[in-house]
Amino acid sequence: MKRSDIHRKKRKRGKWWKIPLLLIALLIVGGGGYLYTIYAGAKSTVDDEMHQKVASIDHEAAKKKISNQEPLNILLMGVDERKGDRGRSDALMVLSLDPANDRSQLISIPRDTRTKLVGDDPMAGTMDKINHAYAFGGTSMTISTVENFLDIELDYYVQMNMQGLSEMVDAVGGITVNNQLDWYDTGYYKKGYHYEKGKITMNGAQTMGYVRMRYQDPRGDAGRNERQRQVIQAIIDKGASISSVSRIGDIMDVLGSNVTTNMNFSTMKNIMLNYRSAKENMNTYQMKGNGTRINGTYYLQVPDKEVQKVHNMIKEYSS
Repeated sequence: MKRSDIHRKKRKRGKWWKIPLLLIALLIVGGGGYLYTIYAGAKSTVDDEMHQKVASIDHEAAKKKISNQEPLNILLMGVDERKGDRGRSDALMVLSLDPANDRSQLISIPRDTRTKLVGDDPMAGTMDKINHAYAFGGTSMTISTVENFLDIELDYYVQMNMQGLSEMVDAVGGITVNNQLDWYDTGYYKKGYHYEKGKITMNGAQTMGYVRMRYQDPRGDAGRNERQRQVIQAIIDKGASISSVSRIGDIMDVLGSNVTTNMNFSTMKNIMLNYRSAKENMNTYQMKGNGTRINGTYYLQVPDKEVQKVHNMIKEYSS
């Protein structure tokens, strides 16, 4: 795919929203009891539909880490992928699990970050937006690019087609959040729909409007990111409740249709049993940079000092 084609398709599509894939990771880490409850069905979904290895990860080394209960780094990818178009990764996060110290860390990498693309593709070696690594070389190139950018080793990845978020909310029976801002939808869900301040209950479509809104929020991306975290936590809380046991089939159907990962069912069980304490203390961080235009294209330039800072943060959790 040519670079010009990517930019042309992006203009047609508009800016897609970014949802942290902590949802999937914590469904594995914190809600693994589900997988035990319907063992056979879950195993089939994970191993037959979701499991997909990639060449850029040393799976034997990762398996050894799991066996020894060593810290793990997991790349969480939210992909805007549509029929006839590979798409691009619009959410990139590194989740670090440190079971020995009962802690975890989630670091967001802005999609417009300018870096060198690494992998098996003619575009490898060029400087481009980090989310274009997926457009050119798929999951494997994205993993290699993130590893090179932060000088880290990734053990696993979890990739979700972002179209599945609405289905996930409906699968758990809707969610309730504490909305901090009173506003009316401009059309992401339904033009004129009132998102009232305070506790609101939403279905999947309403949730899409809730997490996509940005321009009516005085805090811009910061406010949107907070709403995204609210939604993720709400899905986790609802999914982990006793009332959702009867919905486990629907939840697994959504995961099977929208998620790929190099974790098989056995790996997920091990993480559920041996790493769940890591979610008790979670820190989050978003990489910072300065917006700039190069040859008419917008990029986020992340200073070397910031890259080194994030590298050190991840290494601290991995040592």
